[in-house]
Amino acid sequence: MTDKLIIFDTTLRDGEQSPGASMTRDEKLRIARQLERLRVDVIEAGFAASSNGDFEAVRAIAQAVRESTVCSLARANDRDISRAAEALRPAARSRIHTFIATSELHMEKKLRMTREQVLEQARLAVRFARNVCEDIEFSPEDGYRSDPEFLCRVIETVIAEGATTINIPDTVGYAIPELYGHFIRMLRERVPNSDKAVWSVHCHNDLGMAVANSLAGVKIGGARQIECTINGLGERAGNCSLEEVVMAVKTRRDHFGLEVGIDTHQIVPASRMVSQTTGFVVQPNKAIVGANAFAHASGIHQDGVLKARDTYEIMRAEDVGWTANKIVLGKLSGRNAFKQRLQELGIEMASEAEINAAFARFKDLADRKSEIFDEDIIALVGDESVTAVQEHYRLLSLAQRSETGERPHATIAFAAGDVEHRVESDGNGPVDATLKAIESKVCSGAEMVLYSVNAITSGSTESQGEVTVRLQHGGRIVNGVGADPDIVVASAKAYLSALSKLQSNAERVPAQS
Repeated sequence: MTDKLIIFDTTLRDGEQSPGASMTRDEKLRIARQLERLRVDVIEAGFAASSNGDFEAVRAIAQAVRESTVCSLARANDRDISRAAEALRPAARSRIHTFIATSELHMEKKLRMTREQVLEQARLAVRFARNVCEDIEFSPEDGYRSDPEFLCRVIETVIAEGATTINIPDTVGYAIPELYGHFIRMLRERVPNSDKAVWSVHCHNDLGMAVANSLAGVKIGGARQIECTINGLGERAGNCSLEEVVMAVKTRRDHFGLEVGIDTHQIVPASRMVSQTTGFVVQPNKAIVGANAFAHASGIHQDGVLKARDTYEIMRAEDVGWTANKIVLGKLSGRNAFKQRLQELGIEMASEAEINAAFARFKDLADRKSEIFDEDIIALVGDESVTAVQEHYRLLSLAQRSETGERPHATIAFAAGDVEHRVESDGNGPVDATLKAIESKVCSGAEMVLYSVNAITSGSTESQGEVTVRLQHGGRIVNGVGADPDIVVASAKAYLSALSKLQSNAERVPAQS
């Protein structure tokens, strides 16, 4: 047993299963590079067999990431494992993560397989995977609700076949910290060859205890890997939050006695990047990365912090990346200075043409804002109009009129492919009028399940507004994100972006389905 805790990040795989959180290949690659700067030990890049898009994303990340281990999920069958191995071939260090359900409920209702069939499939899958990759992780899906005796048989078998990491998922977030910790400990004590593998925990947050359960699995159970996501992103109530477990272990090293290799100064930049990419806004009171995490409103607290910081702060804000990070560039700044800042932010463009397009938008923004922040740059390059893949729907111009006592009116010009349209509509407000005007021409029939506005930077009325629009149609859920100092323009961009994704034929297959 080692005193090193392995941080396994699954933001790009399990985190992407959040409805509407699907990312493009370039977005995944950008986040993977940030995770590498964060010094994550293992990056689960995706589920290579689920779609051609995910395969290409995993392969691109395997080519780009040199320091972290790159991992792909695979069901316990030869096709999935072969596909994962192929995608991971360029990686400096690779891992195949294969899984099969072991709880009675899942085996009977979902797999329609007997215990012996599941055991044999797990055995053969790990054996096959071991022949194409040295680093193999095995997960018994819904492991926490599985029969312990059967679970021990499966784990002993896969370790004998070459599994190097054993992960015990609390797939539905049913666990309680003390019970989960003792469950991991019991398994390690009962499996004869348990010392031949690293034990891992993967907890969901349905009861709000994913972080506590994960830490109990480490402290009580003896696990030495935690699977987690940036901002706790994930399906349903989300996953164990990377920033919370890392700072818990570092802040309470007296209790855990473990080392983590994470560069904590990269936590907040990673949080911002994931939030802006997926459109999932971080709540202000979120631990570590929320806007209020280090804010003090109480006079007593403020007085204490001014006298001695540690009276009310157990961590330093700057240690997790909360810095001003202001970019001092304006409309007179050159292209090289802009390009240098992109590199510092870990943003890489595929071509000079993309850099030129992003720089043109930067200059346009600089004409409208006196101060440009890192968040503005991230939002700017996240705009599909500056990436290699153009969106089907693109905003061309927008005019709206709103006056007290009069019904708001919007006139909008947008492109659908190579065709330009000009439409107008009234509405209950300028945003409502704008979106109704677009819909009057597109006729998507989509249901809006989320409309969210977030200030990209704080402390100024000229801050860019970031709008997230989540649409649902035909069983698909997509996010559109738009940023602009004019919130109505940002809303139009977000709506058109979401419509473009709905219009796309690219389907995403959820992992573990």
